[in-house]
Amino acid sequence: MYKILAEDGMAKSAVFETVHGKIETPVFMNVGTAAAIKGAVSSEDLKDIKCQVELSNTYHLHLRPGDEVVKKLGGLHKFMVWDRPILTDSGGFQVFSLAGLRKIKEEGVYFASHIDGRKIFMGPEESMQIQSNLASTIAMAFDECPDARSDREYIINSVERTTRWLKRCKIEMDRLNGLEDTINKNQMLFGINQGGIFDDIRIEHAKEISKLDLDGYAVGGLAVGETHEEMYKVLDAVVPHLPRNKPTYLMGVGTPENILESVDRGIDFFDCVFPARNGRHANVYTDFGKLNLMNKKFELDELPIDPNCECPTCKLYSRAYIRHLFKAKEMLAMRLCVMHNLYFYNTLMEEIRDAIKNGTWKEYKKKKIEGLKG
Repeated sequence: MYKILAEDGMAKSAVFETVHGKIETPVFMNVGTAAAIKGAVSSEDLKDIKCQVELSNTYHLHLRPGDEVVKKLGGLHKFMVWDRPILTDSGGFQVFSLAGLRKIKEEGVYFASHIDGRKIFMGPEESMQIQSNLASTIAMAFDECPDARSDREYIINSVERTTRWLKRCKIEMDRLNGLEDTINKNQMLFGINQGGIFDDIRIEHAKEISKLDLDGYAVGGLAVGETHEEMYKVLDAVVPHLPRNKPTYLMGVGTPENILESVDRGIDFFDCVFPARNGRHANVYTDFGKLNLMNKKFELDELPIDPNCECPTCKLYSRAYIRHLFKAKEMLAMRLCVMHNLYFYNTLMEEIRDAIKNGTWKEYKKKKIEGLKG
């Protein structure tokens, strides 16, 4: 069940009830591709840094350890010792990112594994089966994510195929949820809107998939080559044509500024590798802009990353110490910075929810964006 608690224009704060607990939105999902956050961050750490939802990757877990292995071990929640919601993507993005290793057909996609080259087939039914074995809270429909710069004819054919695949996903999900040995019989399904940067194709697709009355709807195929302005233009066009009474998810986005602008356009769910990836390379987020802790000027700096931050890293460690850890190639450096960055993102979402509820959203957004410029 999804209930809107407060609205300000298109921006909304809501609560989404799931079998693994409630999700307060807008929310940032912390990306744990292979059932772990890169940077030596544990499931217990995630609770300390205010994570509500963990996101794992269907394709990567299918390759190793294997989704059937995860099922035998009790599902992804038990496997990674996480008792809050998990969203699994469908493997569709790998259709885009592994362009040199795949062949798309009506039945699905033929891959060559990026690990050992072995041949793999994944279609809508296979993706649903894998995600059912993983027993995530929310499963994503299997789609094709075409390059944003693809020509109109290719985009139209791709979107029509994605719609056909979505209908197959829904049928298969319903079947799997009814099986006796299914771990999570309440697994939810989100559909994905595609259409490149063509507003009319996006809108028509949004209308078509909305008829299926799914648990939620994502906007996919953005942050894959288009400008931020083009992305915002697509959201302005398409979000009003997705069900207002269902959660909306902007896949793979993004920077704090992207998130603020997208919340303003009606988005609830976000995920992005930026905070963890940047943290592993000594780039950290603060309310006054990004810092690169490798800079010489931090060598004797006894301040925490952000003096106003309450994360486990900032409570104890100095910029100088973390810089030393990076220079010494100590793994602790990455862990401390990833934890700080994820805490920053999760706190940002908390502040956004409060601002929408308190009626101060417009002022908050303007002030936050100005501060983030440094």
